[in-house]
Amino acid sequence: MTASRQSAMNVANVLTEALPYIRRFTNKTIVIKLGGNAMVEEQLNQSFARDVVLMKLVGMNPVVVHGGGPQIGRVLTELGIESKFVDGMRVTDGRTMDVVQMVLGGLVNQEIVTLINHSGGKAIGLTGKDGGLISARKLTITRSAPEMLEPEIIDIGHVGEVTSINREVVDMLVHSDIIPVIAPIGTGSDGTSLNINADLVAGRIAEELDAEKLMLLTDVTGLKDADDNVLSGLSAAEVRKLIGQDTIIGGMLPKINCALSAVENGVKSAHIVDGRVAHAVLLEIFTDQGVGTLITVDGNGQPDRL
Repeated sequence: MTASRQSAMNVANVLTEALPYIRRFTNKTIVIKLGGNAMVEEQLNQSFARDVVLMKLVGMNPVVVHGGGPQIGRVLTELGIESKFVDGMRVTDGRTMDVVQMVLGGLVNQEIVTLINHSGGKAIGLTGKDGGLISARKLTITRSAPEMLEPEIIDIGHVGEVTSINREVVDMLVHSDIIPVIAPIGTGSDGTSLNINADLVAGRIAEELDAEKLMLLTDVTGLKDADDNVLSGLSAAEVRKLIGQDTIIGGMLPKINCALSAVENGVKSAHIVDGRVAHAVLLEIFTDQGVGTLITVDGNGQPDRL
């Protein structure tokens, strides 16, 4: 068999494998949180944009929520503003919030929109402030210890947590030819802008839209057990057991709690996906193997990942 014939056969095999997934997920909403290396490496950015466009073309409804921590940190450094973190969250004073809005709502958001449009899609960028999409309240951190007479409350500035999502704003775009690209900035009850963790925003939007899937792109291969083996499929109960055993700790905990909340509140499945792999989104949705960890309420969906 010639090389060209073999190449054609490989394409045919890929399309055959993808067909049942395309059928299953036509007209379904899939919320994707973009972050990590997938946002800063040009090749990964381009492959992500093509993945999202293809999803839309075959009848799915992708919704993109993005972060931008490294980009914010870089601009703050250039402006001589020190980055401070408490429990992994950026302390956001007034000057820092101005930078967050400029970077997330402007630079990063429009870069993603441009890539999707250049790849043949129709994307529109917005922040949670547009149309009252994300209502939020100020987030404070409470610390306690046996020697304290009362808990310490730490003010980390313009940092928020989601109180509600205006579904109509996203629905209007999802059920058209448009791919929404959302920056995680919300509005407080007094009109102030609040910086919100992108994973939490993606999870709440997925819940509100009754999404089929929530996909969290990360810089890890997936959830691992105590022996460092990647776990391809887990139930919510199994995930909670891993947390209780301190197998899941540190920076992965917020993502996992977000995924758990989603599947326990109506989202069919949540995926922790290795965003360092080119076309990771398509591999996770359209192939039998996937490139990460799939979480469902009861653990069903393995091994075919449907």
